[in-house]
Amino acid sequence: MGQRSDGYGLSGWTIAVVLLAATLLTTPVSGQYQLFQSHQSANLATTETLSGGNWLFEISHRFQAPVSDGSQAFWGIDGPAWIRLGLAFAPVDRVLLGIIRTNNEDNLELNGRFRFSETTFGSVPVHFAVATGGAWNTDPVLTEGAVDNEFQFYAQFVANTLIADQVAIGVSPTVLRNPRIRDEETYNTTSVGLYGQWYFNGAFSVLGEWIVSEEIRDLEYDTGTFGLEVRTRGHHFKLIATNQPAINPTQHLAGSPNPFALDQLRLGFNITRLLPF
Repeated sequence: MGQRSDGYGLSGWTIAVVLLAATLLTTPVSGQYQLFQSHQSANLATTETLSGGNWLFEISHRFQAPVSDGSQAFWGIDGPAWIRLGLAFAPVDRVLLGIIRTNNEDNLELNGRFRFSETTFGSVPVHFAVATGGAWNTDPVLTEGAVDNEFQFYAQFVANTLIADQVAIGVSPTVLRNPRIRDEETYNTTSVGLYGQWYFNGAFSVLGEWIVSEEIRDLEYDTGTFGLEVRTRGHHFKLIATNQPAINPTQHLAGSPNPFALDQLRLGFNITRLLPF
């Protein structure tokens, strides 16, 4: 069992400080330039935002039953699912504000993202952003003593780069406040998200991500996810397999209850639609 952190943790902040120092040593890039094609990997935020005035709608599912349930359960798809609905708005370029809700604990989150730097290391572009969110679990199943413990918060530092115009890579150290709402005390944990995407062409790509998290009760395992993305005009479709049934950030950043093994993988999908006005 991992130890809880009363502070913000060393590992996430160490990476954040190194990346921030690197930002100050690089040369700004003018204009808007995309590294990832979507505003999120499977679960983790990228540095991408929207042009000012645009909206983004999202519907995502994570099926609770594992693929190993086989054909009789249609490989988990016949089972119940955690469902997320989201809406994001860019008031100006490089700023994205959003609201998301999932039926898992009726978790309702308000979040924001700001891409504050576009730099280069030699000829390699690197973008930096900060993201934060606050969630209210409006209908949680709590234990005695935890009735006033249903709020959660997180802060992320996000760095993305693009190699050879085909492989996008990201890292996102995160501080999470109150990772397990069923505990009587409130504490902090840290995690580091690592993710990448290989773009075959403008329509198809494969993605993978890994969230290294602290070991806490009932959430002992890191989260691993891989999948396929299909891009059409105004839409992103992501089909994924993961050991993480939870879907909102304050839930999946804390860790997974399942090991990353074939018999523990669940199917899921993300669909986003750009709404330009």
